[in-house]
Amino acid sequence: MTNIPLSLYVHFPWCVRKCPYCDFNSHPAPETDDGIPEDAYRERLLADLEAAFGSATRPIHSVFFGGGTPSLFSAETFAALMDVIAPRLEADAEVTMEVNPGAREYNDFAAYRHTGINRLSIGAQSFNDDSLKRLGRIHGAKEIGCCVDAARTGGFDNINLDVMHGLPQQSAHMARQDLSEAIALQPEHISWYQLTLEPKTEFGHRPPTLPAEDTLADIEDAGLDMLVSAGYQRYEVSAFAKPGRAGRHNLNYWQFGDYLGVGAGAHGKLTVDDGSIERTTVVSQPRLYLAGLSPLACAPIAESDLAAEFMMNALRLIDGVTWESFTERTGLSSETIQKTCDQLIDAGLLRENRLAPTPAGLRWLDTVIASFL
Repeated sequence: MTNIPLSLYVHFPWCVRKCPYCDFNSHPAPETDDGIPEDAYRERLLADLEAAFGSATRPIHSVFFGGGTPSLFSAETFAALMDVIAPRLEADAEVTMEVNPGAREYNDFAAYRHTGINRLSIGAQSFNDDSLKRLGRIHGAKEIGCCVDAARTGGFDNINLDVMHGLPQQSAHMARQDLSEAIALQPEHISWYQLTLEPKTEFGHRPPTLPAEDTLADIEDAGLDMLVSAGYQRYEVSAFAKPGRAGRHNLNYWQFGDYLGVGAGAHGKLTVDDGSIERTTVVSQPRLYLAGLSPLACAPIAESDLAAEFMMNALRLIDGVTWESFTERTGLSSETIQKTCDQLIDAGLLRENRLAPTPAGLRWLDTVIASFL
């Protein structure tokens, strides 16, 4: 039996409105009197959790309720899910739920906290009302602070804020102001990442005008200085945490850990008893998922792809991983990547005694990762 940590991801596929930049499996909430089919979706999740736990005997390292907008669902739904999940959790496991500030009227933070959820990830994105409108967000800047305050009052002492930069019509000053306001709310964790235009999104089809490359570079340099000065440690390309508050769930992804994926469109990764690694996928359309018309799909990761998949994750970490971890998590000999690593070390892009990028390697991370493809 493997000692690789096992996490759990549970997907909630509905939002109040689909954002034009979003390429996640999210769907506008039905505009009917009944709205989201919460009861039916909860029952399907419960059945799939029982099935997933039946074939996975390891304890659960962390849980992430993602979406979509999980906070459109009631605390009663999460209580029912946690009744099944909690007995499988490691001690002090991290249990995160994503929250949209614009859906705050649906939230009872104290009730969510009572279910066993102990971390919130709040989708702030920007503190500029014009930027929020361009991003298609349903909340305004003031609602972010209200959401954080309500979460604190409800008992949450571990909060992440998602903040984007490189937004349409955003100046370097506007980006710094966004980050300054996020820091002022004193979250334990900030995910600060650049907007990218994904092909299958509205922005992908009709690209907005984004800041020039020199502006983006100025934003990144100033933002990194601001976060470090405020006491946040950068431990991943776009993740910054107060000491001891790094996100355990995403760390498990980046360290090539295992995870179960439950819910419409969820993905999973599992190391099985013979050492091979499988990817699992769930049908993405909520209607098909609720009807149970498509079973969980499993496909092995080809050995020729394993090294690249491992490095795509591990090299996002500022401190990388050990060479031993590569063999432990992939089953491959370190010789598989030795030649490429030696070339990157000689070029000053990879550290010598650890699978980790140098500062230059971090700046040119896409190029470094492409070397393993």
